[in-house]
Formats: sequence, C-alpha cells, structure tokens
Amino acid sequence: MSITMDTTLASLVTNKRRVSALKSLGIVTVGDALTYYPFRVTEPVPLRAIREAAPGQQMAFAAVIRDMRVVPMNARRGYRLEATVDDADFARSRRVPGSTARLTFFSYRKSYVDWVSMRLRAGTSVVVSGMPSEYMGQLQFTHPEILTVAPGSAGTGAGLEGYARGAASGNGAFAGSTDPYASAQSAYPPAAAAPSGAALKYDADTVQEALTRVCRPRPVYHASSRISSEHIHETILGLLWMMGARTSSTPDGQLAGAGSADIVAPTTDTIAVQNGEEKSGTTAESGAEALSQSIPDVLPESVRKAKNLMHRAEAFLAIHDPASTARFKEAIETLRYEEAFVSQTSLLKARSHAHKSAAHSCPLVTDSLRDQFIASLPFSLTAGQQQVIHDIAADLAHDWPMQRLLQGEVGSGKTVVALAAMLQAVDAGYQAVLVAPTQVLAEQHAETIGRMVEQLKPAIPVTLLTGGMKLAARRKALAAAASGEPGIIVATHAAFSKTFQASHLALVVIDEQHRFGVEQRESLNAKTDDGTTPHLLVMTATPIPRTAAMTWFGDLDISWLTELPGGRKPIRTVVVNEADAATMGRMFAHIRARVDAGERAYIVCPRIDADDEENEGGSGVSSAAGSARGRAAASGSSARTAAGGRATRAAADAIGIDDPYETFDENGETVARPPLHAVAEIADRLQRLPQFQGIRFATLTGRDKDDVKTQVMADFAGGETPILVSTTVIEVGVDVKQASCIVIFDADRYGLSQLHQLRGRVGRGGTNSWAFLISRAEPGSPAEQRLEVIHHSLDGAEIAQADLEFRGAGDVLGDAQSGGKSSLKLLRVVKDADMIADARTRAEQLLAADPELAGEVQLAGAVLDFTRGNETFLTSS
Repeated sequence: MSITMDTTLASLVTNKRRVSALKSLGIVTVGDALTYYPFRVTEPVPLRAIREAAPGQQMAFAAVIRDMRVVPMNARRGYRLEATVDDADFARSRRVPGSTARLTFFSYRKSYVDWVSMRLRAGTSVVVSGMPSEYMGQLQFTHPEILTVAPGSAGTGAGLEGYARGAASGNGAFAGSTDPYASAQSAYPPAAAAPSGAALKYDADTVQEALTRVCRPRPVYHASSRISSEHIHETILGLLWMMGARTSSTPDGQLAGAGSADIVAPTTDTIAVQNGEEKSGTTAESGAEALSQSIPDVLPESVRKAKNLMHRAEAFLAIHDPASTARFKEAIETLRYEEAFVSQTSLLKARSHAHKSAAHSCPLVTDSLRDQFIASLPFSLTAGQQQVIHDIAADLAHDWPMQRLLQGEVGSGKTVVALAAMLQAVDAGYQAVLVAPTQVLAEQHAETIGRMVEQLKPAIPVTLLTGGMKLAARRKALAAAASGEPGIIVATHAAFSKTFQASHLALVVIDEQHRFGVEQRESLNAKTDDGTTPHLLVMTATPIPRTAAMTWFGDLDISWLTELPGGRKPIRTVVVNEADAATMGRMFAHIRARVDAGERAYIVCPRIDADDEENEGGSGVSSAAGSARGRAAASGSSARTAAGGRATRAAADAIGIDDPYETFDENGETVARPPLHAVAEIADRLQRLPQFQGIRFATLTGRDKDDVKTQVMADFAGGETPILVSTTVIEVGVDVKQASCIVIFDADRYGLSQLHQLRGRVGRGGTNSWAFLISRAEPGSPAEQRLEVIHHSLDGAEIAQADLEFRGAGDVLGDAQSGGKSSLKLLRVVKDADMIADARTRAEQLLAADPELAGEVQLAGAVLDFTRGNETFLTSS
C-alpha cells in the first residue's frame, strides 16, 4: 500500500478510539497529521548522574531497578508504587560515584499499578527522565518518564559507548556534551524472567537509543481530553516511519546520516504495518528516498536553493522529530515560506485570470442616474466616498471585470458608494445585484435603496429576492431578474441558487464578503448568458490592517473609507467585571433610563440555550457561515472549549463567538472555563430584575425563522420590545437608529474585531451611546489585556492590528474560524510582511516564465488546494 498525504488515518491507525480523537482535532488524513504543527518544542534534557541532581531541574540518566514495592494508601483510595534505582554504571561513565534514588507513582487504578509493576521488575535496565525532588532525606522522581531497555544489549556496555560517540559527534540534542562514555563498563544484571505467559515489550533495544529518545527536544501539540500530546506525537512518528523515514532530520540537511537517531518502528497496536515494511527491511538511505517520494516538494527547486530552505519532507521530519530546537525553527521557517509562496502564486493567478475575462463596459453618461442620486442626498459625501465612487466609475468603464474590495468602518457610508456603482450599471442598460448575508439585512437594503431612488428619472425597479419569500412572490422576483430589464436586485443566498438567472448582469455587490465563499461568488459569474464576467465589488466592515489587506487580498484592488459621516458621536465603552454586583446594578439602571427616554438596548450572548451543547448551530451564525463552520475542523488548533467543558471544534465554531480564545496548559491541553452565557438564560434573569419591571423583552437567534426575525426586528425598532436579547446574529448590518446601549456577555471570549463590529450596532442615530463589555477574565490575564484595547480605542485598524498580535493572522484572515481546512497555519500576515513580499516577487517571476505552472506540477496542485481551502478569504471578526 502506497501512503500519500491524502491517505486516511482510518486505513492506517488500528486504534479506532485514537482515530476518532484525532478526527475531533480535524486530523483525518496523513496530510492533516503532518500539518498539525506543535505549538512549542521542549529544550533538550541534560544528562546527569543521580549525585549531580539539582531539585527542580529536569534531568535524564540510565539505571537499574534494585527493588520495587506497591503500598496501598489506607488513608486514601489508591496505591503508591515505589522503585529504587541504582545508576552505578552510568555514574561511572560520568566519573562520579554511583547513587540511588526513588521513583514514585500514584494511581487509583490497580490495572495501571500492575502495568508499571511489570515494567519495573528488579534487574530491569531503564532510562529515566524527570524532575527530582527531596522526600524524607532521599532523592525522589514523581511520575518520571521511563523507558525500559531490552536486556540483551544493555549488558555489553556497547550501549553507553555508542551513545558517547553519538554525543561527541555533535548530533542535535547533545552538541557540546562532555559526557565521557568511552571507558564505561556495564554492570547491569539481566532482568528477571517475565512471568509465564506474559509478553513483555521493551521500549528500546539499547541504552543509547533510550537516552537519545528522552533527551532530544520534543514537540508539544495542542491536545484534548481525548488524546494527549504524547499520543499525537507517537502517531505522527509512526506515519513518518511508514512513509519511509528511518532516522531523524540531521543538522547537515540530509534526511539520514551518521549520528542520527532512529525513529522507532510503530507497533501493530498503533499502525497497521504493511507486509514487507518491517523495521529491518529498509535502510536509512532508501528510507530517506522513500520519504521524499511520498512527500514531494512544493516549492520550485530554484526558489528553495536560492532561499536555502529544506526539502518539504525533511522539514516535516525536523518539525515532528527535531534533532535540535534550531533545526525545528529552521523547518518552521521553510514551511512558513512555502505558505507565503503558494498563497501569493494563487492570488497572482486569480488576478491574471480576471484581467483576461470580458465584462460589460458601463461608462458614465450625461445627466447620469448616479449624479442625480448624489445630488438628491440630504448630506454631502465625505472626501473618501467621493474618491472611491470616482475609482469605481473608472473600473466600470473598462471591458474587463472590476475586482475591488471596499473596506470601511461601521456607518462609514459603504451602502451609498455601492448604490452609486449600481446606478452606473443600470444607466448603461444592465442589471446589478446586491447580495446580503441575511434576510433581515436584505429587506433593510431593499427598503433603503427603494426610498433613495424613488425620485430618480427614469424609475429604477428594485427587486427583492430571498429564500423566505412566498412562492408567488419568489416566482415574480425570479421572472423580473430573468427578463434582463435594467434594475437593481437585492438578494440573499437565493442569488446563488440554480433557479436565479439574470441575463444582463453587469455588476455584483457582495455585502460582508466573509459570509460568502469563492465558489458562491463564482456561481454568480456564470449567471450571464453572453459569456461575460460581472464586475465585482465586495464590501466589509471588518477592520483589517492595511498591510495585511494588501497582502491577503492581492487579487483585488482595495479602497478604504476611513471618515465617518457627520453626526456620529463616539461610543463610550465600559468593561464590567461580572462579579461586581454593584456596577452591574448601576449598568442595568442606566439602560432602564435610556429605554424610558425612548431608546433601545441590545443584550448579546454567545449561545442560545444553556443546557444544550449541541444547539449552537443556530446561534449567532448566519446560514452561510454556519454551514461553513460546521465542516470538519483543521488549522492546527485543538478542540475548542465551548460550554465549560471540552467540545469538538465544529461545535465550538458554530457558536456566536468568532474565535473563542483558548487557554492551554504546558502540555498543550485545553483548560476548562466557565460555561458561556445563553440567550434564554439571560433573558429570563433580566426580566426578573427590579430595574426592568414593566419592560417587554424580545429574543433573536440564528435558529429563528426568517419571518420571525423580521417581526422581532420590527417590534424592536418600533419600541414594542425595547430590549433585544440575541446572539451575534445582529452583528452584520442591523440598523436601528434608536439603539443607544449594547451589553455583550462573555466579552473576554470574543475576538477584538468582532467586539468592534458589535459595538457599531449602537449610536447610529446621532445620540449618546454606550457599549458594556461583561467579563469574567482574571485580573492581569491576556483576556483582560485584550479588553483594555477595545476599551481605549475606537480605531478599527488599530483594533485589528492588536487582534492580529493577540491571536495570529491565520486565525483572523485565514479560514480557520469557519471550520474549513485552511492552507495557512504558520504564516503571520503582519509579522512576515517581508517574507510575503519576497515570495510575491519570486512568484511573479515564475508566472511570467510559466503562466500555467506547467513545469511545476506540485506547486500547481498546491495552488488549487489553496484556492479551494480558503474559500472564505475574510472570516467573521
């Protein structure tokens, strides 16, 4: 069986529980496993004899079990196992006297104690790695790592001598070691015979092998309650062995060589070893060659040599089985550059492809509808709006498709700019489509646009098309679109359905583009009957640092709206500790006062029901984002903690929080946090407070049907239910001018950009406005520091920059949050700006010589995978 990056783990890993645990982390194929990168690597463990031990300092040594006993703990349930070890031979090799120490294990499980007892029988040779302490005047190691050594080779002394030569060669973890092994003579007695019928397995064949394994730097992975970092590492090493790796990556850049440490062959208990692939059947040299064949390089050979980078196969090996921390960092840099090169090649190809397509030219005409519309506005456009409208007008006049990203703060006037562009297309005799992510927002856009164009001559038809419409109205809207009559169509995801046809479509405007994938946008390109590609304007209120946007959206022209229209007052942001009952009470009293003054208040919670872990799919996630986020997870992150426990990534990503910040312990396991607040729970609690007596509440979640959402928002805007408790379904586009207060529960668990987006829901009517961020963050914690950023800043770009620094560009700008498989796992868009610029330059040179990448088959495949895998170019933030 030939193993490739696409081979499923289910066909290789015999332990089905492990397969399931890995799947919960998004690891389904060999490629997923190899790109599940460790978040840190341990420092090499120093070799010390027992007499050289220093309490609290990690160390490793070889010894023999002198005696062992199991003691029941009468005062408490469970057992204590104590083994005495003697390092006389090992200490002699270090020219110090031998000594003894105690190894101590505690467990409630008799089966575990029996297993350890069988391994630590008197006379067994072991290698110990752990942190020494002192107990009752004797040196003690509590729960150390133990590797048992097979008795045949340990008694010859060759193990220590061989290890001495390995250390002296400067191989990785032991470079600079002064351990003089060459004169060592073994005094290890043979281990006692195993009990009759017992199949005792040893962890290593020689002392050298065992010492190498425990002392080398070790990668640590984000783990979960279902699988440990150690088991993740074991699985990945087993896969590398099956693909041909027999030795670790060596400092001289070769996949195998003198002084390398062997990768231990996986047992059939872990990996389904194929016939003919036993450990003795493959040499190191042929194994290295096999690994390179199983994992072909993606980067062009010329680029890799010019940048002095590793082969891809070698980089994987150096990450998952590093010979040194320096080697690990070198491998990370190699794969980081690979990501930069693939992403930039993909963006450049997309841009080139767009410029080769034909589009309807929409030049400005005399006394245009666009100019009539601008003159009719009751306010003056900002300088930024005027400039962007001018740029778009020039783009629409071309006979190739415009591809422009319009980024602007909440309330900066993006809709006015988009409407001016659509009127230019209509004036030229074509149709324009505005696609919104929710029915509520689509209806709001249709009403606003209809009101804005009603005075224009000639009259402009505005057609609304949503999935929630009644059949007769829907058929009428579809017929209007199919007629080709010039006009504006406002639609939801219904615009992506096969039944939607617009025969004279010239312009597509996508609002909040992170809600739609590349494939959906491509489906609109196919809506024209004449083979032309519509002009494309995508808009987002999600703030992105300028350098990051120019890097990531390399296939789009980018415009920024940085000025806010007149009349907008700054929003006052207050961080409230939930445990501070007095401040919480004053906050609720303030909200009641604003409601009594005729204003409205949002209360935002991340979940729908407190008692249902599986209900999050309908919380503050639109149908598009929800479907994307419900897919299998990836991107090198563990199962996220969603309801106070450890839940799967897919479930956690479906809640209203765009990126629940995780806390990991030193072993990479997620740390449980308090349950997230739920809409139903908070609505019930608040209605019982004396501050809200006589006030009607409403609730709104992504699970509600579209007609219910429309009615709830109408009642909220009209004042019948002046307090709305909702999930983040209100995050995008909801415009209620009377809303002056927003309370966000569990604010410490949101991304900063999403908090900024939610905060923009208030203050849209020119009144004083407040945002209250309710937090349970510990004082001085990173979560508290994040909230301080949003507390002191209203600058979206500044907030986005801080968000990138706190959680990494891959989370903010890649596809990680949508639950899909992101091709970006290592690249940091801001910090690696110079690397990305270099990759872009080299990619331009490559594409100039080979536009279709005919000579770079592996790169062409990686570019295709990147485009498919990153279909939400900007995620909800």
